Amino acid sequence: MIANKFNILPSEEGFYGNYGGQFVDETLKEEFNRIYREFLHWKDNSDFNAELNYLLKNYAGRPSPVYFAGNLSEKYGCKIYLKREDLNHTGAHKINHSLGEALLAKKMGKTKLIAETGAGQHGVAIATAAAIMGLDCDIYMGEVDIEKEKPNVDRMRILGANIISVTNGTKTLKEAVDAAFSAYINEYKTAMYAIGSAVGPHPFPMIIEHFQSVIGREARAQFIEQTGALPQCVIACIGGGSNAIGLFNGFLEDETVDIYGVEPLGRGKNPGDNAASMTYGKDGIIHGFRCKLLQDSQGNPANAYSVASGLDYPGVGPKHCYLNQIGRVKYDLIDDNEAISAFYELSKTEGIIPALESSHAIAYGLKLAKSGRYKNMLINVSGRGDKDIQFVLQNKQIGI
Repeated sequence: MIANKFNILPSEEGFYGNYGGQFVDETLKEEFNRIYREFLHWKDNSDFNAELNYLLKNYAGRPSPVYFAGNLSEKYGCKIYLKREDLNHTGAHKINHSLGEALLAKKMGKTKLIAETGAGQHGVAIATAAAIMGLDCDIYMGEVDIEKEKPNVDRMRILGANIISVTNGTKTLKEAVDAAFSAYINEYKTAMYAIGSAVGPHPFPMIIEHFQSVIGREARAQFIEQTGALPQCVIACIGGGSNAIGLFNGFLEDETVDIYGVEPLGRGKNPGDNAASMTYGKDGIIHGFRCKLLQDSQGNPANAYSVASGLDYPGVGPKHCYLNQIGRVKYDLIDDNEAISAFYELSKTEGIIPALESSHAIAYGLKLAKSGRYKNMLINVSGRGDKDIQFVLQNKQIGI
């Protein structure tokens, strides 16, 4: 493993310490190693980066701003800054890696993107990237999430994506990943698996991290420009961990900055009631990589739950597992009610409706602000809440 203080890259085999790797059959291993070689070539290619940077700036709308939330700051006695990934085209951070993955697929001569999605934000972003790159697109989504996130499903279909409903198991994100991987095995020669988070077999966590690190680079420079100093802490929600690793990478080597990843406690600590893989998981293998994994009594991946569809995955990215192990990042919990309360709080106080995923980070930031521990903080608003409005209103746990 290559390291510069805390800015860790995986080993040649794709491990961050004991986490990560490539637990797949030999046929896929050969293809994944080809993707790894192509990624290493193209990520430093000036023409590739010029094309990607053009799209990020003029199509996706980067850089996303850092906004000083003055009303929240006054209310909670702490200067609260928000990294506004919700303002990106398609409404979340997912467009960052989706454009990168689609461009890499095109350079490799692929004709289709295969993807999974939970909340639908990755699905919308991949469908968007496929459209702009002229690629076919199959998106696997659990039946429960299709019903819950109908606005995003409609967007994907308008963009030309083929939506495949997954009806087994809990009918949510884990099963969508299972189905997408199964389909990819039969189409890997012509298709790219465009994974939706910093998870999966090597080199996918590394690829997602690379394309999402734009968040942290921007945020660090923007915060210093506005305040003349670094934030005392940075906060992001974490399911698989793509928005979080993107933000964290800008600050890992700044040892004066505390870093928090916020997991979904859901309905509580009992098995099946949460998706807090880092807190309640044990070392295990899922979808071709080793991570902290929620497991049943037989050691199989357990059912995961969160009010936020994009967080209900039983595993977590391998670099996050390693950062937790070495103590550089603290991972903590927010439950459904706290997240929904923060959803309304940010909406009413700042006029920003966050995604339920992002609401977990907001809720944790407000907890820290009330504690008086920090004078300032930076929270990643990873996505906007348009997709969640009807669900929240129809399933109100907290009144408006």
